[in-house]
Amino acid sequence: MPNALDVKNLRASIGDLQILNGVDLEVPFGEVHAVMGPNGSGKSTLCHVLMGSEDYTASGDAAVGGVEVMGMAVDERARAGLFEAFQYPTEVPGVSLDDLTAAMAESNPDDSGYQDRADATSDRLAMDQFRNRYVNVGLSGGEKKRSEMYLLGVSNPKMAILDEIDSGLDIDAVREVAAMVEDLRSDDIGILVITHYSRILRYMSVDKVHVMVSGRIVESGGSEVAEQLEAGGYADLQAANDSLTS
Repeated sequence: MPNALDVKNLRASIGDLQILNGVDLEVPFGEVHAVMGPNGSGKSTLCHVLMGSEDYTASGDAAVGGVEVMGMAVDERARAGLFEAFQYPTEVPGVSLDDLTAAMAESNPDDSGYQDRADATSDRLAMDQFRNRYVNVGLSGGEKKRSEMYLLGVSNPKMAILDEIDSGLDIDAVREVAAMVEDLRSDDIGILVITHYSRILRYMSVDKVHVMVSGRIVESGGSEVAEQLEAGGYADLQAANDSLTS
């Protein structure tokens, strides 16, 4: 059985600036993984390249549920089962969440389950009061992340990339978002949480933590890796990586 996500030797650059230097990563179905790393390590670039951003020149392989997505347009990657929850969710004046999910259903007529998933996810995440409001307009940071989790549940992807979903949240909102991620976990989806800090990982069951330094994964392990990083920082890993590449 293929993994939810298989990444092999992924490289990416902008102009002469090389950012990803051969990323290898596997996220099995049913598991939640995290990618941690210092600023500038390539975490968000990894997310953008996987989602098909045209800002980068990229090479390597990335498969979602066994389907190669490199070379696909953004909408094709979404239909292949790839989803991104944004660090800074976009406001969409004039379009409600219900309007958005209706458009999602219309664009994918082979999937007849959108309305049922919308109602079920709304009940699970207590979203009824938000569904007729314009997408993310006038919402707090925590409410915007709740909206992202709702769209994740409705989309029913094979692989979800959550790009710094804890950014800008107070501790109560971090706990709430972590609980939503746990609630949406299933054997039919892989989840990759990209984060600077270990605090959100304390409130969810993370199967593996990957550490990214200078555009590559330099260490992988259990949740203890995140706690070690919280205590000691990235300096030692950065120095070790620099010595190997110098």
